Amino acid sequence: MNTLINGLLLMFSPGKAWQAIADEAPSTAKVLSLHTVLLALIPAICWYIGVTQYGWDVAGETMRLTAQSALPMCVMFYFACVGGVIFLSFMVQWMSTTYGDKVKFSQGVALISYTATPFFLAGVLGLYPVLWLDILLGIAVACYCIYLLYAGVAPVMHVARERGFLYASAVFAVALVSFVGLLTVTVLVWDFGPAPEYTY
Repeated sequence: MNTLINGLLLMFSPGKAWQAIADEAPSTAKVLSLHTVLLALIPAICWYIGVTQYGWDVAGETMRLTAQSALPMCVMFYFACVGGVIFLSFMVQWMSTTYGDKVKFSQGVALISYTATPFFLAGVLGLYPVLWLDILLGIAVACYCIYLLYAGVAPVMHVARERGFLYASAVFAVALVSFVGLLTVTVLVWDFGPAPEYTY
Protein backbone atom coordinates (compact mmCIF):
# COMPACT_ATOMS: atom_id res chain seq x y z
CA MET A 1 0.00 0.00 0.00
CA ASN A 2 2.89 2.36 0.75
CA THR A 3 3.97 2.02 -2.88
CA LEU A 4 0.74 3.51 -4.23
CA ILE A 5 0.55 6.12 -1.46
CA ASN A 6 4.08 7.31 -2.22
CA GLY A 7 3.20 7.51 -5.90
CA LEU A 8 0.19 9.72 -5.20
CA LEU A 9 2.10 11.77 -2.62
CA LEU A 10 4.55 12.72 -5.36
CA MET A 11 1.79 14.76 -6.98
CA PHE A 12 1.44 17.04 -3.96
CA SER A 13 4.63 16.82 -1.90
CA PRO A 14 7.47 15.46 -4.05
CA GLY A 15 10.28 16.23 -1.58
CA LYS A 16 8.61 14.30 1.23
CA ALA A 17 7.58 11.48 -1.10
CA TRP A 18 11.06 11.00 -2.57
CA GLN A 19 12.58 10.85 0.90
CA ALA A 20 9.99 8.27 1.97
CA ILE A 21 10.76 6.19 -1.12
CA ALA A 22 14.51 6.42 -0.46
CA ASP A 23 14.02 5.37 3.18
CA GLU A 24 11.72 2.50 2.31
CA ALA A 25 13.99 1.23 -0.51
CA PRO A 26 11.21 -0.88 -2.09
CA SER A 27 12.14 -4.01 -4.02
CA THR A 28 11.95 -4.26 -7.79
CA ALA A 29 9.06 -6.73 -7.62
CA LYS A 30 7.09 -4.50 -5.24
CA VAL A 31 7.42 -1.35 -7.36
CA LEU A 32 6.70 -3.11 -10.64
CA SER A 33 3.75 -5.14 -9.36
CA LEU A 34 2.10 -2.57 -7.10
CA HIS A 35 2.86 0.57 -9.09
CA THR A 36 4.10 0.27 -12.67
CA VAL A 37 2.02 -2.57 -14.09
CA LEU A 38 -1.12 -1.22 -12.43
CA LEU A 39 -0.77 2.47 -13.30
CA ALA A 40 0.34 1.70 -16.86
CA LEU A 41 -3.13 0.21 -17.40
CA ILE A 42 -4.71 3.66 -16.98
CA PRO A 43 -3.53 5.23 -20.26
CA ALA A 44 -3.87 1.98 -22.21
CA ILE A 45 -7.48 1.33 -21.15
CA CYS A 46 -8.61 4.97 -21.21
CA TRP A 47 -7.21 5.64 -24.66
CA TYR A 48 -8.75 2.42 -25.97
CA ILE A 49 -12.16 3.58 -24.76
CA GLY A 50 -11.63 7.13 -25.98
CA VAL A 51 -10.45 6.38 -29.51
CA THR A 52 -13.04 3.66 -30.13
CA GLN A 53 -16.11 5.18 -28.46
CA TYR A 54 -15.68 8.96 -28.74
CA GLY A 55 -12.86 9.67 -31.17
CA TRP A 56 -11.59 13.17 -31.84
CA ASP A 57 -12.79 16.03 -33.96
CA VAL A 58 -10.81 16.81 -37.12
CA ALA A 59 -12.13 19.60 -39.37
CA GLY A 60 -15.68 19.06 -38.16
CA GLU A 61 -15.58 15.27 -38.52
CA THR A 62 -15.36 12.81 -35.64
CA MET A 63 -12.70 10.18 -36.28
CA ARG A 64 -12.61 6.92 -34.35
CA LEU A 65 -10.49 3.81 -34.52
CA THR A 66 -12.08 0.44 -35.03
CA ALA A 67 -11.95 -1.79 -31.95
CA GLN A 68 -9.99 -4.40 -33.92
CA SER A 69 -7.18 -1.99 -34.81
CA ALA A 70 -7.16 -0.10 -31.49
CA LEU A 71 -6.81 -3.19 -29.28
CA PRO A 72 -3.38 -4.41 -30.47
CA MET A 73 -2.05 -0.83 -30.48
CA CYS A 74 -3.19 -0.20 -26.91
CA VAL A 75 -1.77 -3.55 -25.77
CA MET A 76 1.57 -2.69 -27.39
CA PHE A 77 1.42 0.77 -25.81
CA TYR A 78 0.94 -0.83 -22.39
CA PHE A 79 3.95 -3.11 -22.82
CA ALA A 80 5.97 -0.20 -24.21
CA CYS A 81 5.24 1.77 -21.02
CA VAL A 82 6.31 -1.08 -18.74
CA GLY A 83 9.26 -1.98 -20.95
CA GLY A 84 10.35 1.65 -21.09
CA VAL A 85 10.43 1.83 -17.30
CA ILE A 86 12.54 -1.32 -17.10
CA PHE A 87 14.94 -0.18 -19.84
CA LEU A 88 15.49 3.24 -18.28
CA SER A 89 15.98 1.58 -14.89
CA PHE A 90 18.81 -0.48 -16.37
CA MET A 91 20.32 2.69 -17.80
CA VAL A 92 20.09 4.41 -14.40
CA GLN A 93 21.97 1.51 -12.82
CA TRP A 94 24.52 1.39 -15.64
CA MET A 95 25.33 5.11 -15.29
CA SER A 96 25.46 5.06 -11.51
CA THR A 97 29.21 4.45 -11.21
CA THR A 98 29.86 7.66 -13.15
CA TYR A 99 28.04 9.77 -10.58
CA GLY A 100 28.55 7.82 -7.37
CA ASP A 101 28.60 4.26 -6.10
CA LYS A 102 27.02 1.36 -7.95
CA VAL A 103 23.31 1.33 -7.13
CA LYS A 104 20.83 -1.52 -7.02
CA PHE A 105 18.51 -2.11 -9.95
CA SER A 106 15.58 -1.63 -7.56
CA GLN A 107 16.67 1.98 -6.98
CA GLY A 108 16.52 2.66 -10.69
CA VAL A 109 13.11 1.02 -10.93
CA ALA A 110 11.82 3.14 -8.06
CA LEU A 111 13.19 6.36 -9.57
CA ILE A 112 11.83 5.80 -13.07
CA SER A 113 8.51 4.24 -12.04
CA TYR A 114 7.62 7.02 -9.64
CA THR A 115 8.84 9.71 -12.04
CA ALA A 116 6.37 8.36 -14.60
CA THR A 117 3.43 8.59 -12.17
CA PRO A 118 1.99 11.86 -13.61
CA PHE A 119 2.22 10.40 -17.12
CA PHE A 120 0.29 7.29 -16.08
CA LEU A 121 -2.36 9.26 -14.20
CA ALA A 122 -2.79 11.70 -17.08
CA GLY A 123 -3.91 8.74 -19.16
CA VAL A 124 -7.47 9.43 -18.00
CA LEU A 125 -7.49 12.25 -20.56
CA GLY A 126 -7.77 9.55 -23.18
CA LEU A 127 -11.34 8.80 -22.15
CA TYR A 128 -12.52 11.79 -24.14
CA PRO A 129 -9.79 12.88 -26.57
CA VAL A 130 -9.62 16.64 -27.22
CA LEU A 131 -6.50 17.28 -29.28
CA TRP A 132 -5.62 20.82 -28.19
CA LEU A 133 -6.33 20.07 -24.52
CA ASP A 134 -4.35 16.83 -24.59
CA ILE A 135 -1.36 18.64 -26.12
CA LEU A 136 -1.42 21.42 -23.52
CA LEU A 137 -1.85 19.09 -20.57
CA GLY A 138 0.66 16.66 -22.07
CA ILE A 139 3.30 19.40 -22.09
CA ALA A 140 2.48 20.26 -18.47
CA VAL A 141 2.68 16.60 -17.43
CA ALA A 142 6.00 16.14 -19.25
CA CYS A 143 7.43 19.18 -17.45
CA TYR A 144 6.30 17.82 -14.09
CA CYS A 145 7.82 14.40 -14.84
CA ILE A 146 11.13 16.13 -15.64
CA TYR A 147 10.89 18.07 -12.39
CA LEU A 148 10.27 14.84 -10.45
CA LEU A 149 13.28 13.22 -12.09
CA TYR A 150 15.59 16.06 -11.08
CA ALA A 151 14.11 16.17 -7.57
CA GLY A 152 14.32 12.41 -7.05
CA VAL A 153 17.78 11.45 -8.26
CA ALA A 154 19.72 12.79 -5.26
CA PRO A 155 17.68 11.16 -2.46
CA VAL A 156 16.90 7.86 -4.22
CA MET A 157 20.37 7.33 -5.70
CA HIS A 158 22.10 8.62 -2.55
CA VAL A 159 24.32 11.12 -4.37
CA ALA A 160 25.17 14.76 -3.66
CA ARG A 161 22.71 17.27 -5.06
CA GLU A 162 25.28 18.68 -7.51
CA ARG A 163 26.07 15.23 -8.89
CA GLY A 164 22.35 14.46 -8.84
CA PHE A 165 21.70 17.26 -11.31
CA LEU A 166 24.24 15.85 -13.78
CA TYR A 167 22.95 12.32 -13.19
CA ALA A 168 19.36 13.40 -13.86
CA SER A 169 20.45 15.25 -17.01
CA ALA A 170 22.09 12.09 -18.33
CA VAL A 171 18.97 10.04 -17.57
CA PHE A 172 16.80 12.67 -19.25
CA ALA A 173 19.00 12.56 -22.38
CA VAL A 174 18.69 8.76 -22.55
CA ALA A 175 14.92 9.04 -22.09
CA LEU A 176 14.66 11.49 -25.01
CA VAL A 177 16.70 9.24 -27.30
CA SER A 178 14.61 6.24 -26.23
CA PHE A 179 11.40 8.15 -26.98
CA VAL A 180 12.59 9.00 -30.49
CA GLY A 181 13.56 5.36 -30.98
CA LEU A 182 10.10 4.27 -29.80
CA LEU A 183 8.45 6.58 -32.32
CA THR A 184 10.57 5.05 -35.09
CA VAL A 185 9.62 1.53 -34.03
CA THR A 186 5.95 2.60 -33.93
CA VAL A 187 6.09 3.77 -37.56
CA LEU A 188 7.75 0.51 -38.62
CA VAL A 189 5.14 -1.53 -36.76
CA TRP A 190 2.37 0.39 -38.51
CA ASP A 191 3.98 -0.38 -41.89
CA PHE A 192 4.51 -4.10 -41.26
CA GLY A 193 2.01 -4.93 -38.53
CA PRO A 194 -1.26 -3.63 -37.09
CA ALA A 195 -2.11 -0.23 -38.53
CA PRO A 196 -4.86 2.15 -37.38
CA GLU A 197 -8.20 1.70 -39.15
CA TYR A 198 -10.49 4.69 -38.96
CA THR A 199 -14.24 4.91 -38.88
CA TYR A 200 -16.31 8.08 -39.15
